[in-house]
Amino acid sequence: MSDSKSVLIVDDEAPIREMIAVALEMAGYNCLEAENANEAHSLIVDDKPDMVLLDWMMPGTSGIEFARRLRKDETTADLPIIMLTAKGDEDYKIKGLEAGVDDYITKPFSPRELVARLKAVLRRTTPKGIEEPVSVDGLTLDPISHRVISEQDPIDLGPTEFRLLQFFMTHQDRAYSRSQLLDMVWGGNVYVEERTVDVHIRRLRKALGARHDYLVQTVRGTGYRFSANVA
Repeated sequence: MSDSKSVLIVDDEAPIREMIAVALEMAGYNCLEAENANEAHSLIVDDKPDMVLLDWMMPGTSGIEFARRLRKDETTADLPIIMLTAKGDEDYKIKGLEAGVDDYITKPFSPRELVARLKAVLRRTTPKGIEEPVSVDGLTLDPISHRVISEQDPIDLGPTEFRLLQFFMTHQDRAYSRSQLLDMVWGGNVYVEERTVDVHIRRLRKALGARHDYLVQTVRGTGYRFSANVA
């Protein structure tokens, strides 16, 4: 479960970040570190971690404020968050959960407890299609084996087309603008022109062939949508 998963540790105390990072790396996770909300936000946009471990008490923007901000942003609304805090009162726990965090761990905690809670949250929050095969009208994408099959025939896709198709198949029936697709598929740290999306959409449709190219639909004035329903 933990293979290749990345966790962003947000805490203003370097020794605590280091302690957590050592425990998580021993459990097979990749770790990113930030000491405040601004630094954390940049890492989330650029590196797209699978989970955030977020300290409640930080200078500037508090952890609870940052969690609320992440939940309001469409691109991070589903990002799993575990709140770390020395505050054990029930009222604080309720505030954290109401802000949208997925779990709440009171300091001090053992590394074993942290890893176990992290695994539990990832199991609950991993969307279908990220680790499980997803199928639409005879088209199947398997993210583990990195294969795409149309009926019984394999489809050869480049890495960008594969990521684009995986995003589409796990976010069906919704129109996305080119800029949204750039953020969600290419990442916020990649600066390319919006027409690049059109090039890769064309390649993806060509690879899908006559049987399945209808799934990738142009939404005039907006961008693109993936749907089994004919527009």
